[in-house]
Amino acid sequence: MSALNIVFIASEASPLAKTGGLADVVGSLPHALKHLGHHITVIMPYYRRHIAKAGLEARPMDQSIEMWADGVKRHCPLHELNYNGLRFILIEQDDLFDREGIYGPSGGAYDDNLLRFLLFSRVALEAAAQLNQPVDILHCHDWQTGMIPLLLKTQYQHQANIANAKTVYTIHNLAYQGYFPSSWIHRLGLPSHHYHPEGYEFHQQINCMKAAIAYSDALTTVSPTYAEEILTPEYGCQIEGFLHNHSHKLSGIVNGLDIEQWDPAHDMHLTHTYCSHESYGKEQCKLDLQKQCGLDISAETPLMVLISRLAEQKGIDLFLANSSKWIERGYQLVVLGSGDSQNEHSLQTLADHHPSRVYFWRGFNETLARQIYAGGDMFLMPSRFEPCGLGQLMGMRYGTVPVVRATGGLKDTVVDHHIDPDHATGFHFHDATADAFDNAVESAIACYRQPEAWAAIRTRAMERDSSWEASAATYANLYRQLLEQ
Repeated sequence: MSALNIVFIASEASPLAKTGGLADVVGSLPHALKHLGHHITVIMPYYRRHIAKAGLEARPMDQSIEMWADGVKRHCPLHELNYNGLRFILIEQDDLFDREGIYGPSGGAYDDNLLRFLLFSRVALEAAAQLNQPVDILHCHDWQTGMIPLLLKTQYQHQANIANAKTVYTIHNLAYQGYFPSSWIHRLGLPSHHYHPEGYEFHQQINCMKAAIAYSDALTTVSPTYAEEILTPEYGCQIEGFLHNHSHKLSGIVNGLDIEQWDPAHDMHLTHTYCSHESYGKEQCKLDLQKQCGLDISAETPLMVLISRLAEQKGIDLFLANSSKWIERGYQLVVLGSGDSQNEHSLQTLADHHPSRVYFWRGFNETLARQIYAGGDMFLMPSRFEPCGLGQLMGMRYGTVPVVRATGGLKDTVVDHHIDPDHATGFHFHDATADAFDNAVESAIACYRQPEAWAAIRTRAMERDSSWEASAATYANLYRQLLEQ
């Protein structure tokens, strides 16, 4: 099969700049597609301080693109960065992108986000058009690039190198659709004749994600179950009917991991490395984590861990509702994350009152996160909804058995002990209630008390194929099907 020329356009990619799972996908999937023999370019904003903080360095290209935006003619130099053989083209506009936050200050959003990302989208299309061969696929991600499929069909058909490109749009989280006042339409030169309910209008506002849903050639989301869930009122975020109209081009493809980066046998962040058939290193990582967190040192005590945004979506209230009873039962809890200030305060209070049982790290720490994945017995993920989730994949990779709510990608990636005990990799619960969550935890604890049964679950979890290989092949098949239409 001939190689495809694929361009990813996204607002973040690991390790250059990251706020969440989107960056992990855009940082990993292109590598997997490249390994399949395709030509890949990733285009993203030049977040100067984030890239420098990551210890990476871009070099200026001999290319610059001029673009009008909100009445200002902007000069947009292009930069290039190669990371592990993958080419990134970075769009410079320091007043818009060289900021402390990628999307806004902590807990907020920048008022000019539509200006920032529409300018980025337009310049990205121009940069793609200047590549040395025609583009086959433009793969766009989340609301920040949602206008690209519409712009390509209406304003960029004169660009020969991209005129015949097919657009694939991936919804990473339907809850963030990119709403903006309609006054931006004329300020930014958006196609006004597509501002209607079957286009990108939503309750008299611009909806960037609706534009992508309406005008992309294919829609994907990050797990098969989430693709089904977003067509329902419970998960559809008020556009389930609109999605139904375009469901013929919707599919769910589960995310993967860069398994070379997430490998307990070679993780330099760990004091002891280990693999699926050797438990000593895992046991030592648990003792090291207990010591580091100031917990009682005990190999037998169940150590439950949680790494998450501290938001309602993630079910943190269900965790907090159960925490006191878990402490009373003698379990240990380690939490890393940030988010809602009340949740942060509650967790800190819990840790202060029970220092030998509970540890809380506010914020994110890469080294500590990996040590938590390695040192925990159970990884808790009580999400109310979860498009795919990566935490449960990382937990399984490190032999920390997940206890998850059976939603979205959690349902697709974790095999429940009660449904299929011979192939189980974790434990499910269904109702988003504290009692249901507690029952699942107790089922896991009961199994934990049976060393042979627990070792079997842990081994299957570690040996689960969480690589991008299968998902990348599925994406490649989707791309080819589009080009054959």
